[in-house]
Amino acid sequence: MLKDFRAFIARGNVLDLAVGVIIGGAFATITKSLTDDVIMPIVGALFGGFDFSSYFVRLGPVPADYKGSLASYAQLKAAGVPLLGYGEFITVVINFVILAFIVFLLMRSVNRLIATVEREKAAGDAEPAADPAEVVLLREIRDELKARGPVPPQV
Repeated sequence: MLKDFRAFIARGNVLDLAVGVIIGGAFATITKSLTDDVIMPIVGALFGGFDFSSYFVRLGPVPADYKGSLASYAQLKAAGVPLLGYGEFITVVINFVILAFIVFLLMRSVNRLIATVEREKAAGDAEPAADPAEVVLLREIRDELKARGPVPPQV
């Protein structure tokens, strides 16, 4: 069983998947930073300087011993207050759209590259077109005349 498992893991597809997951995780971190640190501040500035992560609705009471800010989503959430954090959801949706668009562009480029390679391969593998019947007939006549040998001059 261990031998079979080792053979399964050693397959190229499983290793490719593992590499893809690791790179995807790193790429998700980059996308999150792009969204949080670049795009959302610009969007917030365009819509009046608001931070989307601070958009929330309190659904329950604040604990009596709570000493943090009532406007801080992170502090209220850490204190266990039930919240509807729609601003955070907007940020995550924008994150997803950016990531999906980048994956779309990547797949589009790969598909174009594959199509180009297949076209070049098909062009290289294509057999040359058959000669017209007249050309074939003329070659047969030429070959027959060569086989008969030289023609003696007529006087």
